[in-house]
Amino acid sequence: MPKKILMIVGDFGEDLEIMVPFQALDMLGHDVHAVCPEKEAGEKIKTAVHDFRGDQTYLEERGHDFELNATMSDVDPADYDALVVPGGRAPEYLRSYESVLDTVRHFFDADKPVAAICHGPQILAAADVLDGYEMTSYPAVQAEVEGAGCSWVDEVTTDKNLVTAQAWPDHAEWLRQFMTLLGDEIAHDDAAVAADDD
Repeated sequence: MPKKILMIVGDFGEDLEIMVPFQALDMLGHDVHAVCPEKEAGEKIKTAVHDFRGDQTYLEERGHDFELNATMSDVDPADYDALVVPGGRAPEYLRSYESVLDTVRHFFDADKPVAAICHGPQILAAADVLDGYEMTSYPAVQAEVEGAGCSWVDEVTTDKNLVTAQAWPDHAEWLRQFMTLLGDEIAHDDAAVAADDD
């Protein structure tokens, strides 16, 4: 069954962590609404590309313009089945919006599926919803999320309603685990089962 999914994004969020899940979930037939505080449907955010080239931290370059298709001030989280929180630089300031934190709290209070990646868990930590969870994040965010009460692990992880990943190289496994939370059939797993039966 198609789900209605909310994605909270902002300027200089990670390009791949916005574009890939948005398009993948849309391709699977889900209704994905991308919103940003203080922006309306039809406006655009600027994304950033964070690349790993052997330096002590990632390199940030300008990404694409990404068009929002819903207005955050019009959104009622109760109308949505799941939430996606991409990473990049955006979460460090998105967590300062009480509307963002209240939206995140709704999904945890209602035990709805949440997928967060990279720096996205900074928003979850600010919303004070991580106590008792086992999860991951971009490694530089580990101390912050542990301070919010979680147990940090070094792999894509699902715990209760939350699936987390460290960065865009984890997309396949992160989205696969999110699909499981959403109740979607996963063709990859079916193919593996068929191969085992031969």
